[in-house]
Amino acid sequence: MLISDLHIHSRFSRATSKESDLEHLDLWARKKGIHIIGTGDFTHPVWREELKEKLEPAEEGLYRLKKEYRIQDENTPDTIDPRFVLSGEISSIYKKKDKVRKVHSLLLLPGLEAADMLSARLELIGNIHSDGRPILGLDCRDLLEIMLETTPEGIYVPAHIWTPHFAMFGAFSGFDSVEECFGDLTPFVHAVETGLSSDPPMNWRVSGLDNYQLISNSDAHSPGKLGREANLLEIEPSYANLKKAIETGEGLYGTIEFFPEEGKYHYDGHRKCHLCLTPDQTKAYGGKCPVCGKKITIGVEHRVEVLADRSEGYWDSSRKPFENLMPLPEVIAEAMGYSSPGVKVQKEFHHMLRTLGTEFEILRNVPMEDIQSAAGTRIAEGISRLRRGQVERHPGFDGEYGTIRLF
Repeated sequence: MLISDLHIHSRFSRATSKESDLEHLDLWARKKGIHIIGTGDFTHPVWREELKEKLEPAEEGLYRLKKEYRIQDENTPDTIDPRFVLSGEISSIYKKKDKVRKVHSLLLLPGLEAADMLSARLELIGNIHSDGRPILGLDCRDLLEIMLETTPEGIYVPAHIWTPHFAMFGAFSGFDSVEECFGDLTPFVHAVETGLSSDPPMNWRVSGLDNYQLISNSDAHSPGKLGREANLLEIEPSYANLKKAIETGEGLYGTIEFFPEEGKYHYDGHRKCHLCLTPDQTKAYGGKCPVCGKKITIGVEHRVEVLADRSEGYWDSSRKPFENLMPLPEVIAEAMGYSSPGVKVQKEFHHMLRTLGTEFEILRNVPMEDIQSAAGTRIAEGISRLRRGQVERHPGFDGEYGTIRLF
């Protein structure tokens, strides 16, 4: 089983860590247990030059970090040699049917040459130098057409489709169907990215998504956030097999998910007024904040409810399985009563990696008695509760992350 995280960002995107370089992405993929990771930001010319300098070809369409750039770290398990696949996110802002649309798209490409060719086409349309996630005044349908013309083997995935402000189904600037967004090129869209604030069952409620593969990725802006959502693959590593898994489901075993309540747009609300609302409460207030009178930000739960043609709780046992997890440092922090970035939590986190294996192995597979022996009863109990889904959920809203409690 391979784990992949295909939607990430480099340090050339806005609001990202300075450590979002290839060396640290490779390091954290090894810590987490991620086999295939997106490069992010393939359109940025300086980043693309770094990719050419520091990566070397591995399996068809995949790359590995050259050995001389690898960070040696005694706290990192030496069990995985991560592969990189060319990836990037495009922000499209344009007008369609008398409404301003703001939609993000994830593109995966079969190699560096394809990245050069597609970037050259996009540079004719807008500025791709200032931001690793460029903003282009380009209809999503036309972006898909340019990709198909330039590199037919590319993979196009509408990104985090429910996010209120920048997504295909976003409450403020999106569409009500895939067909409305892509028109005659809809048959070339085969998968959608569910985003942190929704999980597969929420997407199953919309029958219009039945024929699309559901994939999940971290959209990480720092290496430590890698793998907070990911895909489980049963394939031999290659770009062709990855493409087949994403577009047909053959080889896509399932996904690893945030608890959707932890996503920062799950419920409705108004962050400035510290107001978190259910969809029914928003309707009762007429969509206006009862504190200040401004517009309430409509969350993912509400937007799904608007587009759903199946009842809440609908379950399709024929669909791909999924697991809800939370990052290991958050589990340790819950158990120890400290903050997850703190010294004590990070010390315990790296001790567990050193003695038990990668983060995903610890969260998913390591026997509970081994965890208890290495990390103590309370951390072991936290992981046990996580595996059982025995958590307390406090939903995020209007850009504020939710919280998941184990104790």
